[in-house]
Formats: sequence, C-alpha cells, structure tokens
Amino acid sequence: MCFALAVASRTVISIYRPLLEPMGLTHPQYLVMLALWERSPRSVKDISSALMLDSATLSPLLKRLESGGLLTRDRNPDDERQLTVRLTSDGRALRRRALTIPYAVLEALDLGLEPLLELHAQLTTVIAAATRALGAEPS
Repeated sequence: MCFALAVASRTVISIYRPLLEPMGLTHPQYLVMLALWERSPRSVKDISSALMLDSATLSPLLKRLESGGLLTRDRNPDDERQLTVRLTSDGRALRRRALTIPYAVLEALDLGLEPLLELHAQLTTVIAAATRALGAEPS
C-alpha cells in the first residue's frame, strides 16, 4: 500500500506540473489556491487544517503566492495572533484559467470519471483512518 500510494501521488502530480506551469503555480500552491477559491477569506490555521500542512510548510507557500499578487495576508483586527488570507482580484481571476485543470487531468488519466470517484471515496476513508490512528481530527 505504501509504495502504491507514494508512486500514484508522484506520478499524478507530474501530470499537473505542465498544466500549472503556465499559471506560475506549483502543485502545493495550487492546493492553497483551491482552498481559497472554495472560501476566501480564510485564516492561516483554517488553510493549514484543510490541507493538513504545518505552518513551516504553509508559510513559504503563502509568501510566494502573496509576492505573486494572488493573495494578501493581514492580521485579524479582532485577534492579532491570527493571520487572515484573502484572494486578490488576480487570484480570483486565476480561478477561471484553472477550471480546465481537473478536466485535463481526467483526460490524461483516461480512466473515466466513475473509477476516479470511487478512488476518491476510498482515499478519503484511508485519510480519515490514518488521521484517527495518529490521534488527530480529520479536516
């Protein structure tokens, strides 16, 4: 299982790379943008929880996306310890370009939608079980 998960992850992410490069995004940055396209503004803590990334991994991603003009990070006026992340107009506009990515990946995999939806459900179950085993709450 370990080998299959690792290799599947690396090879599928390799399919994303040429699709994301014209948008100036890496795959981890794309995941951050997906979280923000789902809901913006969001706290850094919320994004970290949704993506299951620690702050040492997430902070450089956010800084890079902010320097690219796709988002802003500001202190929450109600709680100075909390950073709020918001999409900029460029970040929102990038979503329109990114809408083609899932279809392009689906086409590249050439497996059909149903098997991938089943795989998604199974992986979601595995993630929840592993998260419980680690003693953490699933996102």
